[in-house]
Amino acid sequence: MTKPLKITPPLADSDLKNLRAGDRVLITGVVYTARDAAHKRLSELIDNGKELPIDIKGQIIYYVGPTPAKPGQVIGSAGPTTSGRMDAYTPKLLELGLKATIGKGQRSKDVIEAMKRYKAVYMAAVGGAAALIAKTIKNSDIVAYEDLGPEAIRRLEVVDFPAIIANDIYGNDLFQIGVEKYRRS
Repeated sequence: MTKPLKITPPLADSDLKNLRAGDRVLITGVVYTARDAAHKRLSELIDNGKELPIDIKGQIIYYVGPTPAKPGQVIGSAGPTTSGRMDAYTPKLLELGLKATIGKGQRSKDVIEAMKRYKAVYMAAVGGAAALIAKTIKNSDIVAYEDLGPEAIRRLEVVDFPAIIANDIYGNDLFQIGVEKYRRS
């Protein structure tokens, strides 16, 4: 097994060209969080030609609604949310320069096509490893939509956050690769 590749946002096209579906990565730097309700608000701002509360160009959005932090902790459990719930909104964000998303589960054909068009990747985080993932988060600040509670947009500072490239900029899909690998002839 090869060593995980290290990536640091903000990301450029050149950072993504060598990543392939199935590659393991460790992310160090800033990652933003957003889930359904925040995506809906971001989408409405885009539709109305208004400025977003964060500059998403080159950024990574992690689909997570963390639990409250216990005393002495930066954040509570921070496991991935099912990504398909954001599929209706994702192409608009990719068009504006978002370079990566992190979640669990497969993406729609529309999102995969948008990732190819705008040169972006989708990374899978391991569901059930929320407490371990939280240990990679060194700082967490709410930057937008505080009224959404756990679904507020947060700016996370992470060190060696583990993920797997599920969809690369070439349209390769780890979920399909896995099915083909084990399909009986």
